[in-house]
Amino acid sequence: MSTKALRLGTRRSKLAMAQSGQVADAVSRVTGRPVELVEITTYGDVSREQLAQIGGTGVFVTALRDALARGEVDFAVHSLKDLPTTQPEGLVLAAVPVREDPRDVIVARDALKFTDLPRGARIGTGSPRRTAQLNAYARSHGLDMETVPIRGNVDTRIRYVHDGELDAVVLAAAGLSRIGRIDEVTDFLSIDTVLPAPGQGALAIECAADDAALIAALGELDDPLTRVAVTAERSLLAALEAGCSAPVGALADLLADGQIVKEMRLRGVVGTTDGTRTVQLSTTGPVPETHDGAMALGRELAAEMLAQGAAGLMGERAQ
Repeated sequence: MSTKALRLGTRRSKLAMAQSGQVADAVSRVTGRPVELVEITTYGDVSREQLAQIGGTGVFVTALRDALARGEVDFAVHSLKDLPTTQPEGLVLAAVPVREDPRDVIVARDALKFTDLPRGARIGTGSPRRTAQLNAYARSHGLDMETVPIRGNVDTRIRYVHDGELDAVVLAAAGLSRIGRIDEVTDFLSIDTVLPAPGQGALAIECAADDAALIAALGELDDPLTRVAVTAERSLLAALEAGCSAPVGALADLLADGQIVKEMRLRGVVGTTDGTRTVQLSTTGPVPETHDGAMALGRELAAEMLAQGAAGLMGERAQ
């Protein structure tokens, strides 16, 4: 095996650099080769528009994939929830490591829990998915709260709370954990309150499809149970023809009997951002043993959701 450094393409954000650094260390261990981070700016990093306005799908990914295709980097690390559901020719998803906590969390003033937020509380999020589910929860529980659209990195979002502009912000548990700030969470949102984005908490390691040696090495980091779960979630998203900025939540839970994983439960939700209408369904069955089996599970649940009117709740369908 060559001792030449491998080049890992990563976004420049603090979170991206942290998670890419963790992957770099793991790749160094399995290959015996040094790994250098190559920082790449994506359109999603420089645009100040809301993700729903700039399309959402691929805005954090395209520049990294272009660098891979040009041979400027050997592999790239993405947050899996940012990946479009269609895999481009010439690239392969070589590994999906063990998933972090997929839940959403809040960071609120005065260390408040979600259910203790005052009447008229202003909650910041840049996600239509979170907005839809928070508003639906508020409506069904007679709560008075306002969701406020925000952009920015973790520091910026939490500062809105510290500066008193917002009562709380919603973030992903996995991101805060990876940058060592999980202790700032004031409440973990139940999966029954807010389903996460498909693939949330998981990373995707991508490389050229013709680099068999690197694919094999990166495959050492792959977690089969995480991969099958996120494959089902992303299949549901694709079958709904929705991009990553659409108000779709999905989570595949692995249900264990003791130490043995017996079944997988896939849950999906789609709703209008004002919370007035939602379609939420689930299905439980044996853990799929193949990629095609996981894909089929997602498509089947999506078909049931579409039959109950899910398509009409997503606004513009992704092209």
